[in-house]
Amino acid sequence: MLDLLPDLFDEYPEQLNLATKAFIDYGKRTLFCGEIVTVSCFEDNSKVKELLATDGSGKVLVVDGKASMNRALLGDMIAENAVKNNWQAVVINGCIRDAGTIGTLDIAVKALGCNPIKTEKLGVGDTNIVVNFTNIDFIPGWFVYGDANGLAVSESKLSVTAG
Repeated sequence: MLDLLPDLFDEYPEQLNLATKAFIDYGKRTLFCGEIVTVSCFEDNSKVKELLATDGSGKVLVVDGKASMNRALLGDMIAENAVKNNWQAVVINGCIRDAGTIGTLDIAVKALGCNPIKTEKLGVGDTNIVVNFTNIDFIPGWFVYGDANGLAVSESKLSVTAG
């Protein structure tokens, strides 16, 4: 399957909310779904690093970086750790770095853009809170779906029937 969102919107149009802003796909994978885990931070990826070091089986980390384009919230080493810990995807309302390497990793990564400058590590940020960007509330425990067509969320896990 190369496209997920068109099929989901055909079957569940009332249960999905679509992101209003386009993200750039950086990981080797573009299609993903998983339970939402959130981080809210500004130019400090300490909490991103901390969460991606835990078991992410069936989960997607959604990072509200306040759309800052000044520093990268995800780099190759943290992304490699996410792959090792079975995260499905990372969605960043902000930037990544090491885009070439991340493009070779077996994970989906969506972000607004790239910036080669790393963040300071101050331990600042909030986890597992509702974050809002692109006109969507990303609620921990809800589900997020992504592919080359965009990004959407639903309260419950949805599946596509073949047909």
